[in-house]
Amino acid sequence: MTWMIVAGDFTPLGGMDRANHALAGYLGAREEVHLVTHRAWPDVSALSGVVVHEVPRPFRRHLLGAPLLARAGRGLWRTLPHAGLHAVVNGGNCRLPAANWVHYLHAAACPSASTAAMTVKNAFTYRRDRANERAALSAARVVICNSERTKRDVVERAGVDASRAQVIYYGSDPSRFSRATAAERAEARAALGKSAGAPVVGFVGALGDRRKGFDTLFAAWRDLCRSTSWDADLVVVGAGAELPRWRARAAGEGLERRVSFLGFREDVPKLLAGLDLLVHPARYEAYGLSVHEAICRGVPAIVSASAGVAEKYPAPLESLLLRSSDDPDELMDRLRTWRRNADAVRAAVVPVSDALLGRTWDHMAAEIVQAVEAAA
Repeated sequence: MTWMIVAGDFTPLGGMDRANHALAGYLGAREEVHLVTHRAWPDVSALSGVVVHEVPRPFRRHLLGAPLLARAGRGLWRTLPHAGLHAVVNGGNCRLPAANWVHYLHAAACPSASTAAMTVKNAFTYRRDRANERAALSAARVVICNSERTKRDVVERAGVDASRAQVIYYGSDPSRFSRATAAERAEARAALGKSAGAPVVGFVGALGDRRKGFDTLFAAWRDLCRSTSWDADLVVVGAGAELPRWRARAAGEGLERRVSFLGFREDVPKLLAGLDLLVHPARYEAYGLSVHEAICRGVPAIVSASAGVAEKYPAPLESLLLRSSDDPDELMDRLRTWRRNADAVRAAVVPVSDALLGRTWDHMAAEIVQAVEAAA
C-alpha cells in the first residue's frame, strides 16, 4: 500500500500536529507514506518509508501557505499510481476523494478578533477556510472525527451524511505523558519556582484570540486573588498576539506574583507534572489534547463541558465540567470546589488516567487505517 497525508505540520508539539505526527510515524514504519506538509519533525522524516514533499509557508502565514499546500496535495494525488493508494487530508486543507480527518471545524467556531484592525483579515480567512472545508468534506469518502462532538458538528453544520462520519479518539504517548511521580512533581515545581505546598494551576493554549477562554480565566483569577484565602498561583503556557496585552493587564491588576506567563514551551510534559490543576475554559474545542495529556500525567482539569475531551469524564469528575465558557463566576465556583477537595479530585483522576494511557497513538492509527481501507 502507498499512503499520502496532507497536513500543515507533523510535529510532537500538540494538537492536530501531534495526531498527524503519530499517524505518519505509524505508517512510515510499515508502508510507503508521502507527507505533503510545511514541516515534518526529524524523527518522522528519517523513517525509511517516509517521503516528505515540503511546501513553503511564506512569512509563516497560514493565509499564504494554505493554497500552496492544497495545490501540492492535489498535484501529488494526480501523480501517484492510484492502485493501492490511500490518502488522508485534514479538514479543508485539500479537496480529494479520500479520507478527511477533522480535528477542528471552522463551521462550528466563528473566530473572535482581538482588535478591530484584525477583523477584516480574520473574516476573510474564516470565510475562505469554511468554504474550503465544506467542499473538502463533501468530496470525502469517509470523515474521521476526533470526538462525538465533532461528528455532530460535521453532520449538523457541514452537511455530512452521518453514514460517512466515524469517531476515532486520539491516543496517548505513555513515554512522555505517564502519570507523574513524586520526584517529577518536585523537580517541575522547583523549575517553576514554586514551593512544595503552594497549589499551582495551569493554562495551556494559544493566546492569539479568545477561543481558548483565557479572558474568562483571567477575570475569575483576578477576583479570586482579592481574597487572602486564595493561595494558588497561575502559570500560563502559550504564545500569540494577545500575550503582551495579558502581561500588561496582569501587571496593571497587581497580579505579577500570582500569574506567570511562560510563552511557548516545548517541555509541556515536564511543566504538567508540576501542576495541581489545569484550567481549559475553551469556547470551542473539538477535542482538547492538552486536557487529555494533563490527565495522563495525573493532573485534574477543569474543562468546558462542550469540549470533545469532556466525553471522557466519568461521573466522579463532573465537578470539573464548566457549563459556560463566558461566566467567570461559575469558573470561580469550580475552582473553589476543587481547592476544597483537591486530594479527592486528584485520586478520582487516576482511573481516567489509566484508561487514557492504555490507548496509545498506535491504537488510534490502526483504527484510522482500518476505516480508510474499508471506505476505499
